[in-house]
Amino acid sequence: MSAARTVRTLLAAGLVAGITATALAAPAVAAAPPAGPTHAATQQALDAAVAAGVPGAVAQARDGKARWVGTAGERKGVDRFRVGSITKTFTATVLLQLQAEGRLDLDDPVEKWLPGVVRGHGHDGRKITVRQLLNHTSGIYSYTEDPAFQEKVFGPGFLQHRYDTWTPKQLVAVAMAHEPDFAPGTAWNYSNTNFVLAGMVVERVTGRPYGTAVENRIIKPLKLRATSVPGTDSRMPRPNSPAYSKLSRETGGPTYEVGALNPSIAGAAGEMVSDANDLQTFYRALLKGRLLPAAEMKEMTDTVQISPELPGVGYGLGLMRQKLSCGKEVWGHGGGIHGSHSEAQATRDGEHSLAANFNADWTGDTQQVIEAEFCGTVPAKR
Repeated sequence: MSAARTVRTLLAAGLVAGITATALAAPAVAAAPPAGPTHAATQQALDAAVAAGVPGAVAQARDGKARWVGTAGERKGVDRFRVGSITKTFTATVLLQLQAEGRLDLDDPVEKWLPGVVRGHGHDGRKITVRQLLNHTSGIYSYTEDPAFQEKVFGPGFLQHRYDTWTPKQLVAVAMAHEPDFAPGTAWNYSNTNFVLAGMVVERVTGRPYGTAVENRIIKPLKLRATSVPGTDSRMPRPNSPAYSKLSRETGGPTYEVGALNPSIAGAAGEMVSDANDLQTFYRALLKGRLLPAAEMKEMTDTVQISPELPGVGYGLGLMRQKLSCGKEVWGHGGGIHGSHSEAQATRDGEHSLAANFNADWTGDTQQVIEAEFCGTVPAKR
């Protein structure tokens, strides 16, 4: 697996990794001069994605006070979309805020806040910390890797079960039926169960759903008018465009419109809705220190290596760092959920940012859009 494909899978596949990871291959790229203020390379990357089969693509970039919006195919610049695992950065930010207020410590064992929840087949919440949930070093099995769950939620069973409600405890129970991936703190592996549990910790500490904390602590203060935590509401707020999936590991076969779904399948790991403008506002505010004290921001950006083969990639607390082909470093997260593939990235000073979305989950390479915006690379012609 190439480095680009690995980064893309970890950042963006999120909830649908089990279905789409093998289908999302990274086309070759060729170096080109920086795109400059016209963002020509970024627009070419969007056009290339649509030419390769993505129905629609949108990207917005900011560099200082300058703004740019690009679209291709059936996408509008103001569209809202499901952001999948980008939700994880919001969840982690809330937990870091609670630590700064002295209401919990990230080194608390999960058992302290969720007694008896992380138990079964070798899982033990007494040996796992909240921090290990946020940086994916807990070893907890990811419920989205469970074959039966995949068939019902990501496969053809989705059409029958798309409006089912899943409680966080039900999602965790799916994971507890499997053995851990490794002993806590001994390795790294992306697990959506980690952030479902993180959301449960927020609820236990605050006495209210994690989504309420996200709304009161982030969405309202930053005036993110296109951003929401839908809970069990299956409807997509307007404006939006259709979202498409094959509901299969295969790239052939029929295509389904999957925009309406009960996002409780993702919860604090990936349920949120936003747009390209709001996502940039959030990450820029975060990286500029507007949401967290300096001590907590330092903890959030203290990364662990995800693989010796990828020395330029690290995962912090709900936030990922990657070094691009041109040497530039960006921070952010990606997110994948049915019919939606998103990216939100920014330089460490928060001055240059990008948010993008493809309305398909089986094809397209969002990593090329990132490389295009920050490095000026454009897709090589085939």
